Amino acid sequence: MYPPRSQRSSVKKKVRRTRNIKIRIINVILIASIGLIGVFYMLNTRVQQPEQPASQEVVQQEPPSKIDNQGGDALTMPEDEPADKSDENSVPADEKTDAASDNNTEDRTEEGAGETPGTGAEKPAAGTKPANSEQGNSGKADHKGTTPTSDPSKNVTIHFVGDIQFSGKVAELLEKNGYNYPFAKLGSMFQDDDLTIGNLETPVTHGGTSAADKTYVYKSSPKALQAMAAAGFDAVNLANNHILDQGVEGLVDTLSYLKDYGIAHTGAGMNAEEAYEPAYFERKGMKIALLGFSRVVPVASWKADGNRAGVAEAYDPTRAAAAIQEAKKKADLVIVAAHWGVERVSTPNADQTRLAHAFVDAGADLVIGGHPHVLQGLEYYKGKWIAYSTGNFIFTRSTNEETWKTAVFQASCSRDAACSMKVIPYEAALGQAVPMLDDANRLLLEQMAKLSPGVRVNADGTAVPN
Repeated sequence: MYPPRSQRSSVKKKVRRTRNIKIRIINVILIASIGLIGVFYMLNTRVQQPEQPASQEVVQQEPPSKIDNQGGDALTMPEDEPADKSDENSVPADEKTDAASDNNTEDRTEEGAGETPGTGAEKPAAGTKPANSEQGNSGKADHKGTTPTSDPSKNVTIHFVGDIQFSGKVAELLEKNGYNYPFAKLGSMFQDDDLTIGNLETPVTHGGTSAADKTYVYKSSPKALQAMAAAGFDAVNLANNHILDQGVEGLVDTLSYLKDYGIAHTGAGMNAEEAYEPAYFERKGMKIALLGFSRVVPVASWKADGNRAGVAEAYDPTRAAAAIQEAKKKADLVIVAAHWGVERVSTPNADQTRLAHAFVDAGADLVIGGHPHVLQGLEYYKGKWIAYSTGNFIFTRSTNEETWKTAVFQASCSRDAACSMKVIPYEAALGQAVPMLDDANRLLLEQMAKLSPGVRVNADGTAVPN
């Protein structure tokens, strides 16, 4: 039958004790688990916490701003075109083609040019020379850091413009409107970049002796260089067919004034060594070399040779290539300014292409051309940009509308000499560069695209190899 009541009560107590023990064990296990989880969370949070500020800093950094230097104003109307004249001088037979092109065609293109009487400021007195006047160290200070990096914001921005002279009708205009007039519509573009380079196609002097048997000889006031420096120009190429228009005396004065106003130069000198010597610049920890060569020389005596003053020429590219190779050993980026081609012709000839490729093969990272007085196309050769002609920039006017079109060529280059290229359309008005707007801007970029086989020019002017 049933066990006694006392025995049943004892059994129930044992069952309850066993169940209570189990419940306590389970509770202890749960509490321990919760405690372990809490400890693990605290430790993990403490380990991760130091990384949070770094991540937040990266997120808050803003990308570098980009400046789009486009604007506009009314365009200057053309003037009458001067009469046709020719001037073929005693250049060796293999050089007469380009020299004849210079004197027969260019001088018809240039309106009202001529020898300007010596007016303008004298050289600054001793002790008043600008602080940035040393050769190769002119222009903008390297104020944005010197650590090599692949960050595009650490690239150097370089602007290139075409032919510049302040003689004849231009001189008359500047005497009336001031010598800052040519650069009045550029804003601060050349002041805010890292390097600005142009082709100075005139001697700057009050003296000199005009070159014989040339249709036009130039002479510009030192006031013009003072205005160029104020506008932000850092360097000029002198390897061209006008720098000796006032003889060696004019060249000596030009070199002196360039030094006084802190504008570096290349392409001409008091002997061959100086003429072929690069100008060097330090920008953002990058060393940049600029060289200039001309394949348009009016007479053979203009060529720098031995101790003879003159220009660095490239009819035979051997010496130019050697100078480029030597510069490449010392510089991170090598730029060549070339004076070549046939005037008023929008397509580069075989000599231009041959020389451009030879310059790149020798070590040039950018090749920028001038002399045709009209724009020519871009080429992307072995990963390097070639701009065959930048046209006029500050110049006289002719009735040929193609000579009114120009551009600022903007390169952005990294420490490893990789460069991008952008075309910023401008109008070469009489003695002044005027930004193009709207349809004029669009049409010029479309024209540049047509002139540049293998290259696409986008609506913002950026050039991209196909």
